[in-house]
Amino acid sequence: MTESDAPGADTLAMRSRKGGSFAADTVKLAGGSTFAQALSILAAPLVTRLYGPQAYGTLALFTSITSILSVIACMRYHLSIMLPRSDQEASNLLGASLAFTTLVSSLTVPVILWGGDPLLRWLNAPELAAYLWMVPPTVFLGGAFMALNYWNSRTRQFGRLSAARVTSAVATTSAMLGAGYAGHATAGSMIGASVGGQAIATAVLGAQIWRDDGQMLRGSVSWGRMLSGIKRYRKFPLYSTWSALLNTASWQLPTFLLFRFFSSTVVGYYALGFRILQMPMTLIGGAIAQVFFQRASEAHVDGTLSSLVENTLRRLVMIGLFPMLMLTIVGRDLFAVVFGPNWAEAGVYTQILSVWAFIWFVSSPMSTLFSVLEKQEVDVMWNLVNFAGRLLALGVGGALHNPRIAIALFACSGVVSYGCMNLMIAAQAGVPIRRIARILGGNLLVFLPAGAVLIAFSVMGVQPWIRLGTACGLGGLWALYLLTRQRSVLLGG
Repeated sequence: MTESDAPGADTLAMRSRKGGSFAADTVKLAGGSTFAQALSILAAPLVTRLYGPQAYGTLALFTSITSILSVIACMRYHLSIMLPRSDQEASNLLGASLAFTTLVSSLTVPVILWGGDPLLRWLNAPELAAYLWMVPPTVFLGGAFMALNYWNSRTRQFGRLSAARVTSAVATTSAMLGAGYAGHATAGSMIGASVGGQAIATAVLGAQIWRDDGQMLRGSVSWGRMLSGIKRYRKFPLYSTWSALLNTASWQLPTFLLFRFFSSTVVGYYALGFRILQMPMTLIGGAIAQVFFQRASEAHVDGTLSSLVENTLRRLVMIGLFPMLMLTIVGRDLFAVVFGPNWAEAGVYTQILSVWAFIWFVSSPMSTLFSVLEKQEVDVMWNLVNFAGRLLALGVGGALHNPRIAIALFACSGVVSYGCMNLMIAAQAGVPIRRIARILGGNLLVFLPAGAVLIAFSVMGVQPWIRLGTACGLGGLWALYLLTRQRSVLLGG
């Protein structure tokens, strides 16, 4: 059967090439996600008053373990779904991704049976032993969602992903609050709610894709074509798998080593602080990254990649720099007022991590260029250096028995490594460093007046709630500035 013979192949190919501007697709993708993240943020003050830092810390450890395993579930073939011109070839890469997910998640069963107890003894985390059985299904769900997500991006049906995320957020938040108010505010309740939410998101997205694209998928996927795709894109498991494994492991190092050197309470503070930084950054950066990957795949062929990269960098800096710098000043106030005084230390961690979070926010879309430019081997080397830097930073902080120093060193290593990566990959795409410096400088000047006011209030000893209210007002003025003065940049094609 040829590509044109596959049922629905031509229709799907045409639909995948349709779509609005970069901003329109980003907004469409972020629409449902905005609701999902807003729900999580609004519920967080209730959840933090039901669950203590210890429960957050145990959930973070479970998530770290499953994240490391989930990232290699597809053997990175989900990234290749975006690249072929033929929808038939892409559908077989989707099938290959799901097949590898089933295999890898099955192999985690003996790993957990034989290696789980030694790992928990090394981490001093016996409280997690009762929940290790949930690791294999969580890995399967994570891998399946990644594969379906990239098929969804290829066909530009971004509304489907939004619906899945909304449903998942409602289920997860409801389960956590329900269990907490019912007197079961434990780590197990948080883990169960999180896994249940992932299951619902995967099921909803899978059902929508099968409804819309099932006829084409049934007519196109075969073991022979899957094997051909596996051979054609073998660089992904050979290079990208190790790169992703190193990257994810380096992300999870703080949870593992803070647990090892300090306590679940310290991990809980870090987990909440990082989550509050991550949610809006993932919401916006993740949406931009998915649309950017699709656009960059086309722009690389068309010869317009440098223009796309520069415009995307401008949007990312414009959106991310101001709020992240604000958090470096008012982070402690935010957590003490919103989540309760018991979580003020988490706010301090957020202040330390904010600048690094901005650099990471910019790198999220930029890192997809390693796949677009087929520079996976460079990605592996960068992730190896990044992992080593984080390991050294956290190890020094642990040896000094000071969690703040450990987190500060971790943040510094991230600023250096992600900053260098952004500059390197932008140069590979044809964007000069001087243009990046001009973008950063202009947006830093926009922040300076607001930063000076907030620092003056801190020096004067103004009440935390007044400082926080002032920060919100200044943030509103900044948003108004973006919408009125920079609207054409933000909403450009």
